[in-house]
Amino acid sequence: SILDHAARTYPDAEVISHDTSGERRSNYAQTAARARRLASSLTRLGIGYGGMVGSLAWNTHRLLELFYAAPGIGAVLHTANPRLSVEQIAYCINQAGYRHLFVDPESLELAEQVAPLLSTVTEFVILADRDAMPATRLAGTICYEDLIDAGDAGFAWPVFDERTASTLCFTSGTTGNPKGVLYSHRGTLLSALATSGGNAWAVSQYDSILAIAPFFHCNGWAMPFFAPMVGAKLVLPGRAMDNPHLHRLIIEEAVTASAAVPTILLGLVEHCRASGQTLGRLDRVICGGSPPPPALVAALRSEFGVRLIHAWGMTETTHGGSFSPTPADATVEQVVAAARHQGWEVYGNALRVVDEDGKELPPDGTSPGHLQARGHWVAARYFRDAAPAPTNADGWMETGDVAIFSPDRSFRITDRAKDVIKSGGEWISSIEIEHALIGLPGLRDAAVIGVAHQRWMERPLLLVVPSDDGALTEDDVRRRLAASIPKWWLPDEILFVDALPRTPTGKLRKDVLRREYRDRFQPPAAGG
Repeated sequence: SILDHAARTYPDAEVISHDTSGERRSNYAQTAARARRLASSLTRLGIGYGGMVGSLAWNTHRLLELFYAAPGIGAVLHTANPRLSVEQIAYCINQAGYRHLFVDPESLELAEQVAPLLSTVTEFVILADRDAMPATRLAGTICYEDLIDAGDAGFAWPVFDERTASTLCFTSGTTGNPKGVLYSHRGTLLSALATSGGNAWAVSQYDSILAIAPFFHCNGWAMPFFAPMVGAKLVLPGRAMDNPHLHRLIIEEAVTASAAVPTILLGLVEHCRASGQTLGRLDRVICGGSPPPPALVAALRSEFGVRLIHAWGMTETTHGGSFSPTPADATVEQVVAAARHQGWEVYGNALRVVDEDGKELPPDGTSPGHLQARGHWVAARYFRDAAPAPTNADGWMETGDVAIFSPDRSFRITDRAKDVIKSGGEWISSIEIEHALIGLPGLRDAAVIGVAHQRWMERPLLLVVPSDDGALTEDDVRRRLAASIPKWWLPDEILFVDALPRTPTGKLRKDVLRREYRDRFQPPAAGG
């Protein structure tokens, strides 16, 4: 219904796509027609209601078409994450258990590595033109454009229950195997409606949206759905995420809104500073993942006129669950202040914090508790029961975060529940200690973990990765922390290390650090 609406109401709104073959300019009318042809070809491959297909691909027009063609016939699209390890990708695909995997040329080498580990995939659809089909060791390959050419332009979309499953995403698997979250048509559409609104993305037909967030991550943060929903121009960058490429798209396509993690945004700011360029018409960027450094928020607003909107969400909440919007004429100070918290819940997604006994805590700005979510698009269970259900009997899902609600009902995440440090019966936020070090000269990376302590139960240990110049000292670190955090939060020890373990998606592996340093504060064994 979304794509049909876009083709009928905004047929000429542009869809710009980039991949190894170059640029392709299209519109929603053409996208809808190609998705209809693809859907008919999928049915001839034996894929229909209740079936499943997979993709190993980046944001291009072909993946966008597949996002509508497969769910449009009642099948499920699993968007495999190319950033996971080969073994984790194979695990996710095997658990889903489908026969057809759609692969773009940029992911072809990765697919060849994964293929020997796959137990059900028998055919690989290559997302390329017939004359650009790459050489490959994969057996059973099909050209994507052959499916389009053979498709029925008059194919009629079937009608089925709105609670039918639509897409499948897996968590990033920081501990154990990734867990699958199966999204429904109803939940996906409702979430896209809510996150497109004025207190979140605030998008319309007058916007040009650059889809930096990959579609395999929480359905691309809903961009494949709300862009055609409102008739906004949609710019798909492909796999290339280098600063010159993204900056050129922002300028040439008059991009007004985008979404990215802080690392991408920092790179764009540095690129513009070095080249003396602006960010054109870019008005706002949604920032998810790790919290944005205040210096980045201030630079975007003061130097480039861009508002950074901090958002919170997770695979289990489909798309964004909260946003921290600011007015169009917001000052630098207002934008920085808003980005310090995760904002307010969007309609349809309720949030609260509870204590260890499950009692809801007041929004007093001082009481940290376990953050829970409940709503129309919040996961009730994991795919094929790969893990215990994340929700309780009342439908509240444990997010794994620790947060504080303020009197105005905005909330701030202070830590992951598994990372919070419990010292002498009080909670210490590892994240807030890490945030206090943001911008410290000579610091490349840092992590704080709780280590078992004979007297205090746990005490913080700080691991620091210095810059190559070697100018950073322990005294520099301690002076910065002493000016920013309570004295009893100060780490018992600061260790300088060469690197910190991270997942393929960049998440810090604190579980690895806790195992490595778990005995750091323990007294030596007698006679040892």
